[in-house]
This record gives sequence, C-alpha cells and structure tokens, in this order.
Amino acid sequence: MHIPDGILPAEVAVAGYITAGALTAFALRKIEREDDPQANIPKAALLTSAFFVASWIHIPVPPTSAHLVLNGLLGVLLGYYAVPAILIGLFFQAVMFQHGGLTTLGVNTTMMGVPALLAYYLFGLRHTLRFESPRWTSIFAFLSGAVGLGLAALIAMTILITTIPSYLDVDAEREAIYSLTLAHVPLALIEGVFTAMLVSYLQRVKPELIET
Repeated sequence: MHIPDGILPAEVAVAGYITAGALTAFALRKIEREDDPQANIPKAALLTSAFFVASWIHIPVPPTSAHLVLNGLLGVLLGYYAVPAILIGLFFQAVMFQHGGLTTLGVNTTMMGVPALLAYYLFGLRHTLRFESPRWTSIFAFLSGAVGLGLAALIAMTILITTIPSYLDVDAEREAIYSLTLAHVPLALIEGVFTAMLVSYLQRVKPELIET
C-alpha cells in the first residue's frame, strides 16, 4: 500500500505534498472549530500508534502478501483527527523503517487520508438515516473500515498505473499492480470486520469513544 521513494515522477511527488498540505489544513481547521479541540488528542495518539504498528502485520494473499492499514478505522474513531494521525504515522514509518518514503509522504498521506475522511462521513450517515441501533452501527463500521482500505488501494493503483516509466515492460508492470490491488480485496473485508468488532465492543464498554 505504501508507495516508496524512487517510484513516482518528481511532479507527482510535489503534487502529493500540495494535496496533503491542503487536506491537513482542512482537517486542522475543522478540529479547531470543535468545542474542545484537545479532547481527542489522547485517543488520536493511541490510534496513531496502532496505525504505525499495523503496517507490520502482513497477511499472505497468494501470490503476494498485504498488510493492515486501519485508515478506515481511524476515520471512524477519530474523524478529522485521522488526517494528522496518518501523516505522523507515515512519517515515522518512513524515517524509522523506510516503509514508504519521504518524497512520497504527501502522496501516501493523501492516498490514505482522503479515504479515512470518507469513512468518517460514511459512518456518520447512520445518524442522518436514523440507523442508530447497535446492529446498524456495526454494519456502518464494517462498510467504513472496508471502504477506507479499498479506496486507498484503488487510488494507489491509479497513481502507479499512470506513472509507469516507458523504459519498463508496461504490460508486466500493469499485471503486477493489478494483482497487488486484487490482494487488498480480502484485506479490505478483514479490516471491515475488525472495525465492526472493535466498534461493537466500544459500544458496550465506552460508547463515547465512537461519538466523533
């Protein structure tokens, strides 16, 4: 899921920083308008750590493997805080473990941050539609978790497909990218189930944590 250094053209990397900067500024403005902007910082710090660690949990999906992302979960539980949480998590993954990269930090932040916000909005639809029972809340949590990762995989596929260098075997590269994208389909379902299970648990023991 993470796009490493040396893969994307310079102009795409720069555009990624621009979009990530705009996305982060938008999220921070929304946070500042909350009644208590600092109230969710401890929760955001905890989930940033979970996001940081999740990329090391690899799941074999022949002929490749994929790792957890949890951007949909962050959107569900953090709302707008998910964007800076993802940015910080990606930065430390790149610096400490060379997972992803610094030149692609903007692209990766946008790729995971936009779906996280969409997951947040999707989860919030349960209020709009008045589907607020525990069962419906779990269903919306599943959809949000799955959509968060699934959409990020589609964005990554689009970026990689459209930036394949001409000196490479374009057909072979496309086939590899398509295979990697398909490997994220079962992973999206796993993240959806995990998000639903966690939200269902929090509904019972600490429901205020899911009221983002």
